[in-house]
Amino acid sequence: MINKEISILGCGWYGMALARLLLTDGYIVKGSSTTAEKLTGLQQTGIIPYLVNFQAEEEQFDPAFFRCSLLVISIPPKRSTAEQYTFLSKIERIIKAAFLYKVPEIIFISSTSVYGDQNEEVNEETIPLPETDSGKAILAAELALKSSHGFTTTIVRFAGLIGPAREPGRFFAGKKDIPNGLAPINLIHLEDCIGITKKIIDEEAFGYTYNACSPDHPSRADFYSYAAQQSGLEKPQFKNELLNWKCVNSKVLSEVLNYTFKVRLNLL
Repeated sequence: MINKEISILGCGWYGMALARLLLTDGYIVKGSSTTAEKLTGLQQTGIIPYLVNFQAEEEQFDPAFFRCSLLVISIPPKRSTAEQYTFLSKIERIIKAAFLYKVPEIIFISSTSVYGDQNEEVNEETIPLPETDSGKAILAAELALKSSHGFTTTIVRFAGLIGPAREPGRFFAGKKDIPNGLAPINLIHLEDCIGITKKIIDEEAFGYTYNACSPDHPSRADFYSYAAQQSGLEKPQFKNELLNWKCVNSKVLSEVLNYTFKVRLNLL
């Protein structure tokens, strides 16, 4: 990319890890937080910090944040709050700002929850049928971005996130009678989250919708029992049953990027 300034809207678990990787490669990284207290931490990491807020009752941003060659939007709606019902209006305000300040490229961090559990393998050609409120909100945001003019939108749908501070061995450790034990897992490690994003940027492979999910899909019972054991925790007990499920295939990721996953989940 000619202009190596990248803005990351949402420097959380994923956004901060991506920022660190980009900084090591010589990119100028602008990062946002909704709270002033976190700006010092961003600056100490080498990120140019900005206070950015697109809440309906409090819109606040510096136009300089949007003067970049790429905007990465990583602000998923919180599942446990009413924010999922206002998420689309937040994205629409971000779209307006991106258009106003002529952002050329946007990567939107989405989720494989847009597919729902339809008892089938899904890929990027599958019509999304979200079942949760957060999945519906994320899909609406995808559609709003893709239908907007003035910039190119790239969608990256992450599967369930694991990695530092999200160790899978702790998810179900010691629990009993956990349903759907035979359902396949759909997960991705943070190392691959940032690896995939970096490859999209390096190869300028913009404009696609990518599923980003490990190609390994052991059963929930097998995987989480193994993960708990590896962490020295009590093994969970799953019900030997197959209820609603999906198996996420990253078809476009393979065809366009030829990406090789760094962290495999096949019970090494």
